[in-house]
Amino acid sequence: MGIGRFGVRPVVRDRLTAGGVAAALLVTGMSGRHSATGLDLLGYALLVVGGLTLAAGRRAPVAVLAVSGLCAVGYQAAGFDVAAVAFLFAVYAAMRAGRRLVTAVTSVAVLAALPLAALASGLHDTGEAFTQARGALQIAWLIAAGAAGEALRQAERRADEAERTREETARRRADEERLHIARELHDSLTHQISVIKVQSEVAVHVARKRGEQVPEALLAIREAGREAARELRATLEALRDDDTTPPPGLGHVPELVERAGRSGLAATLTIEGRRHDVPAAVGRTVYRIVQESLTNIARHADATKASVRIAYGPDVVALQVDDDGRATPDTAPVPGIGLLGMRERVTALGGRFRAAPRGEGGFTVRAELPVERAS
Repeated sequence: MGIGRFGVRPVVRDRLTAGGVAAALLVTGMSGRHSATGLDLLGYALLVVGGLTLAAGRRAPVAVLAVSGLCAVGYQAAGFDVAAVAFLFAVYAAMRAGRRLVTAVTSVAVLAALPLAALASGLHDTGEAFTQARGALQIAWLIAAGAAGEALRQAERRADEAERTREETARRRADEERLHIARELHDSLTHQISVIKVQSEVAVHVARKRGEQVPEALLAIREAGREAARELRATLEALRDDDTTPPPGLGHVPELVERAGRSGLAATLTIEGRRHDVPAAVGRTVYRIVQESLTNIARHADATKASVRIAYGPDVVALQVDDDGRATPDTAPVPGIGLLGMRERVTALGGRFRAAPRGEGGFTVRAELPVERAS
């Protein structure tokens, strides 16, 4: 629900308007000479109802138009010489909502009924000229109210169209920039990474063919080249994507763990709690944290085991990645780009993040991400 121009919510503003119109109609009606008869009490009630019904003008403009018109005819028939102010507001609201035909038909019907109701109650029997003048004034006010509503509707439509045009222009520029970045990455990095990958593959193959022991550093370079090639390919695909392909999320975490297991790390995945849909941003963040954590473990931790635990709660998704590497509580970790990136992702979603050595040895990464579920 938005906030109005002056900081007041539209619903609150509608209610205040309805209350003000109802009070004005009631005060005007009470200023005449009326007794507490049943007909007069009905007139007072119609004055109040006609004003208060405007509170629903934004949600049900046609219904409010009909009710306010009937109330105006009703209190005129009851002998209350009060202008149909609530009906004018209703005409304005209905025209603003784009209900032009039904507004015109209802206005004609109410304009025809008001003089008859006034004559039936004996309000205006002073002459035909007065009646004609009053009818012309009512028509003028109705036209003014309808024109104001139509003008505002057109202004809002043009504003929406302008906003839509700006969004489309910004989206098109973003797409062009994304494709430009993809081309630059492809031209500058793909070739170099491919050379590193091919050279390391050839070196490992030659060493094994000769019966020589393959250095661990060479194997690490080969695996890093493969991973870099996969990541670059995925990045290029994401940059070229037109938002039709869903980004990686929670459903892709098992693949990450399985891939880590194939590289020689004993990695396990545990999922606790009842699974439910989470926002795409949360799923993507969990995926990136697991990806970065397993990459850090493989490169820096000198670990043999890693465990990934994802726990679903009613309003939070908790993630924990542990390893049995060489980190100890006595050695303070130096936050690198990977850890800083994880923390920024979690903080941006309003979650909590912790990365520190474990008491029993190794390192742990924990994150709690809030989940706003539809009720």
